[in-house]
Amino acid sequence: MTTQEALYKYCLRLGDNSLILSHRLAELCSWGPFLEEDIALTNISLDLIGQAEALLGYAATLEGNGKTADDIAYLRSEREYYNHWLVEQPNIDFGYVIVRQFLNDAWAYHLYSQLASSADEQLAAITAKALKEIRYHLRHSGEWLIRLGDGTKESHDRVQEALNELWKYTGELFEMDEVDATLITKGIVPDTNAIKTNWNTTVREVLDKATLTLPEDGYMVTGSREGIHSEHLGHLLSNMQYLQRAHPGAQW
Repeated sequence: MTTQEALYKYCLRLGDNSLILSHRLAELCSWGPFLEEDIALTNISLDLIGQAEALLGYAATLEGNGKTADDIAYLRSEREYYNHWLVEQPNIDFGYVIVRQFLNDAWAYHLYSQLASSADEQLAAITAKALKEIRYHLRHSGEWLIRLGDGTKESHDRVQEALNELWKYTGELFEMDEVDATLITKGIVPDTNAIKTNWNTTVREVLDKATLTLPEDGYMVTGSREGIHSEHLGHLLSNMQYLQRAHPGAQW
């Protein structure tokens, strides 16, 4: 595997994570618990779609066959997406949304903090810009998790249940394969072992404040690196891709 091939695949993975999570949050537009939070979630969705556009646009350049970020975002099949299982999980309730967001935000914050000094100048520029937004995302989801966990018995029980359910999707956040190995040797991406240590610290600190119990590591879901996903992604894509599928090449 060449460095360019590995970097293309890596940008797809990052871009797909932002794209799919952005769509999940967009589904909540007008469904927030109150107006200010509704706007906050929509703004985070817009931040993520901007990150996805930059990363998938760079992936298109690396692929070099004339595709655009839109082509990559909307014209692939389910098995050609490489986002983590975590971000494709549905919006069960507000507590579930916050737990999903927090676990991803903590991962993205520590990963992008390292990628901002990548030996690849373009990737470094994209992630450094995104990091400014991710800091806010993490503060937002972390504060909400504390508020819900240390709130009423019902809010505490709901977010604990969500945490227990979503924990099995966190293992693959730190998996590495040939793509990572190729780029690590070039100083382009970090070793995720260090990222996991920092992520664990952040998660534990927030969960302690939220009076939530850290789930035990058990069975962990994997497969997204090979394009294997839950049943939820196919339904999400049928919605997200509808316009391009129904009207190929449509533009505003």
